[in-house]
Amino acid sequence: MDVSTVDTALGPVAVRHTPRESHTATILLHGAAGSWTTWRAAIGAAETGGSVADLVVPDLPGWGDSPVDDLSALDATGLADAVAQVARSLGYTRWRLVGHSLGGFVALELAVREPAATESVLLVSATTFGGRGDRLGPLGRLLNYAPLMLLAVGIRMLAGLGPYAARFVRALDGSGILTLLAAPLFTVVDRQAVHDLAHDLRPGAFLRALHCATTYPAAARWARIRCPVLALHGDRDVFVGADDDDRLAAIIPDFRAVVIPATGHFGHVEHPTILAGALHAR
Repeated sequence: MDVSTVDTALGPVAVRHTPRESHTATILLHGAAGSWTTWRAAIGAAETGGSVADLVVPDLPGWGDSPVDDLSALDATGLADAVAQVARSLGYTRWRLVGHSLGGFVALELAVREPAATESVLLVSATTFGGRGDRLGPLGRLLNYAPLMLLAVGIRMLAGLGPYAARFVRALDGSGILTLLAAPLFTVVDRQAVHDLAHDLRPGAFLRALHCATTYPAAARWARIRCPVLALHGDRDVFVGADDDDRLAAIIPDFRAVVIPATGHFGHVEHPTILAGALHAR
């Protein structure tokens, strides 16, 4: 894939992309703990069936190779606008969105903000209502979404290490301890995926995203979506709330969900071929 840098209101965004053959892009949006690298296995699997055109894979502002000076400027609106600006800078006027975890959150906001340009949304283990913890106070969030809250505690501890956080995480990765800590995210732990997470983790951006999610008016915003939305998530995904599918179905007219057996939070890593059709725009 080619690599370009696009100037946005949030700063320069690094984007990997394949040749443009139409005016409709397939945009892959990563989660809060990773970068574009979380899609490598899925892209590689799709490419075994032929070249994949019109693929746009940005590092969201604040993650990967897209640094942001002021993390307080990050929110769902700004991230969605940056993604749209990236796509248009590459010559696209329409897009299909595929979002993992936080990326699903951003994809839904972009579908609200750009209804004419958004053809569809595919959510992959998206952290939606569960990530917001709306209706719940701190105790309720801990009881109902304990893995997410405990992860947030760990990330805050890392953030407190400042410039030493990256070195500490990579030490955990090298020792194999991080693989054990990441086990709840997978049914079968992917060592390369854990290594990528260790390299790509941005504690400040993660905590900012979590803060913004808890105040985001999800029900009011997502009720405005009119494009088709398909949600894929594993039956062992610790970050997808038990009633997330029902709540999304109640407000999005064209919504359906598929639960993948024996799968954790990284379904596209555990089953790379599952997205092949989407990446080939089928």
